[in-house]
Amino acid sequence: MATMADVARSAGVSVATVSHVLNGTRPVLPHTRQAVLDAVEELGYTTNTLARSLVTARTRSIGLAVSAISNPYFTEILQGVEASALEHGYSLLIADPHDDPEHERKVVQLLHERRVDGMIVAPSAEPRGLLAYLGRHDVPAVLLDRLVDAPDGGPRFDQVCADNAEPTSRLVAHLAGLGHRRIGLVAGRPGLSTTSERITGYRTGLAFAGLPYDERLLVHGDSESAGAEQATAALLSLAVPPTALVTANNAMTIGALRALRAHGLSVPGDIALCCFDDFAWADLFSPRLTAIAQPSRDIGAQAVRVLLERLAEPDRPARTVRLPCAFVHRTSCGCPEGASPRGLSSTSSPREEPSHDRRRR
Repeated sequence: MATMADVARSAGVSVATVSHVLNGTRPVLPHTRQAVLDAVEELGYTTNTLARSLVTARTRSIGLAVSAISNPYFTEILQGVEASALEHGYSLLIADPHDDPEHERKVVQLLHERRVDGMIVAPSAEPRGLLAYLGRHDVPAVLLDRLVDAPDGGPRFDQVCADNAEPTSRLVAHLAGLGHRRIGLVAGRPGLSTTSERITGYRTGLAFAGLPYDERLLVHGDSESAGAEQATAALLSLAVPPTALVTANNAMTIGALRALRAHGLSVPGDIALCCFDDFAWADLFSPRLTAIAQPSRDIGAQAVRVLLERLAEPDRPARTVRLPCAFVHRTSCGCPEGASPRGLSSTSSPREEPSHDRRRR
């Protein structure tokens, strides 16, 4: 195998110059850089990553712990993480915590033992063990999608997610603008920030439309299809059932549709439906699903950028970055093709929430 010294001799430069070109550690004149790259190509030189990690104490790898990788939303996030990591010269180690707090802590420990430079984690509803491990071992980490606040209200770790409350309130306001007065919400798993924020958005949308909050119209589908099917059936069994539904993620949309079909109800003829999460086949349903589309790949890519900034500046204050969602107006809400959406407008650019004076890796 060719060595770095062989590349240096072939290019007529020092070994240090070859190292600077390959590792990007110092600017090199364009013609010198090209000579090194030509020698690398001619000799078939490949970097010894193990030797480099022993010298730099870095493995140029990122650990990703995300549950339900089969979920299209998290699959797209994974694609964004992978593409951004590769662009910056990092490899990716992936684990599925299965939304189980004990398993979550174990897989994070395994990733840490593989000496990843940092981690991107979508925490469970009970993340105390996870956070304790990350804090105890001073692991550079970014929390993804689901947020966790410290007791003082500020973030302990960097966090990246989509807006949740405003887009949900927009769905509710849109349905109210179409004349619906009993709007149900199939919410996600209790304890997740995405669940609580979308519930907040639901209640905000009701208030915006001048509608009272009825706790009987809010049910939990536990972020899964089967749970949502049962929860939707419970809504339909009410003495006065809702005339419109908002489902709080893509898996629960499938469960809700199953329940509606089992009860012989059509969408939107018998009941209107809007959903949080757009997915590839949402446009193929009949009717086509009105949905909130999260910027899944951008969330993944942004998480990598925030993590790399943390690695470069370990003492900077922790921050939370929120990316905007898009309202995708189709026909399951009861609107005809080409109609304009009703209700609230949405934001259009990423925003960073105010940083607290907490410094955290």
